[in-house]
Amino acid sequence: MNELEQLEQQVLNLPPQDLAQFREWFLEFDARVWDQQIEADLKGGKLDGLISEARAEFKTGGNATSLEGHSAAADGWNERG
Repeated sequence: MNELEQLEQQVLNLPPQDLAQFREWFLEFDARVWDQQIEADLKGGKLDGLISEARAEFKTGGNATSLEGHSAAADGWNERG
């Protein structure tokens, strides 16, 4: 059994109160990791194209809520970098 499988088993065996506490901790942890990834992507220029596109659309009064024809993966960026 590898480390991940061991961790999964431990989580499965947590009492409800401990599972709730772990879930709260993990959600906060995951949010911090996500924020760090977004910050790194911004600093690394990975979002420059999307930012420029949004600014141009805003200036022309375009519909910023429409993402038709756009794919983050196709733009070279995905959920976790």
